[in-house]
Amino acid sequence: MEFVYLGFWSIVAIYLIYKIFRCIRIIPAQDVLIVERLGKYSRSLRAGFHILIPFIDRDAYYHTLKEQSIDVQPQICITHDNVQVKVDGVIYLKIIDPVRASYGIEDFQFAAIQLAQTTMRSVIGTMELDKTIGEKDLINSTIVAAIDQASEPWGIKVNRYEILNIVPPKSVLDAMEKEKKAQIAKRSQVLLSEGERDARINRSLGFKEEAVNKSEGEKQRRINSAEGKATEIEALAVATAKGIEAIAGAISDQGGASAIKLQITKAFIQNFLHVAKESTEILIPADVMNLPTLIANLTEAKKPKA
Repeated sequence: MEFVYLGFWSIVAIYLIYKIFRCIRIIPAQDVLIVERLGKYSRSLRAGFHILIPFIDRDAYYHTLKEQSIDVQPQICITHDNVQVKVDGVIYLKIIDPVRASYGIEDFQFAAIQLAQTTMRSVIGTMELDKTIGEKDLINSTIVAAIDQASEPWGIKVNRYEILNIVPPKSVLDAMEKEKKAQIAKRSQVLLSEGERDARINRSLGFKEEAVNKSEGEKQRRINSAEGKATEIEALAVATAKGIEAIAGAISDQGGASAIKLQITKAFIQNFLHVAKESTEILIPADVMNLPTLIANLTEAKKPKA
C-alpha cells in the first residue's frame, strides 16, 4: 500500500515538474505565441523569455512572421477558346496580425490556396490560350489582388503569386509546334526574298552608276576630242593665213612674180609627170600647149588686189 501511495505522488510530482517546465517559453525572433487564459485570448508573446501560469495559461497558436511560400498544386483550367491547360503556382504571403490569423479563420494557408485556385480558373477562363501563355504577369497580379482583398480579415498579406507552369494538352503542343515551324519557314523565305531584292537593287544601282560613269567619260572624251580638233583647225587656219600673207608679201616684192611663175611651172611639170607614170592614157587640157599664158593667169590670180 505504501508502495502504491509513493508511486502515485511520484507521478504527480513528475507531472507538476513537466507543467512548470512547460510554462517556461523562449520565443525566437520573428515568431509569435498566442496565449489563452481560461479559454479566452490573453496576450501575444513575441521574441524573448516568458513564463506562463500553470493550469491557467495555454499556448493556443504558434505563428511565424517570416514570409511563407505555399505551393499551389496543379489544376485543370479551361481557357476562353475551350482548351484545357494544367496550371500550378506558388503563393508568397506573410502574417501581419497573429490574432486574426488565429481566430479569423481555421486554416489561412488552406484558404489562400483554395482562393488562388478558384481565382486562377476564373481569370484563365476569360483568356484565350495564346494570351494565357503570354500574359502570366497579368494573371499573377489579378490573383494577388483577389486573395489580398479576401484575406484582410485573416490577418495575412499576400505579397505575390507566381505561376510555375502552364501545360496545354499534347495535341495542342504539337499544333503549336507546327505553327511555330511554319512561321519560322515563312520568316526565312521573306528574309531570303528581301535579301535577293536588295541584291538586285544594289546590282542595278551599280550598273546605273557604271553606265553614268561611262557616259560621262565618253562625253568628256568627245569634248576633249572636239576641243583638240577645233584647236588643230584654228592653228592650221592661222598657219595657212600666215602662209598666204607671206606669199602675198613675196609676190609684192621685187622678183616675186618671177619666183611664183617658176614655182608654178615646176609644180605643174612634177604633177604632170606623176600622172603620166600612173596611167598610159592621159587627157591633156587644151590650154596645156599654151603654157606661158596659163602660168601668167595663175600668177595674176596670186597677186593681191590693190
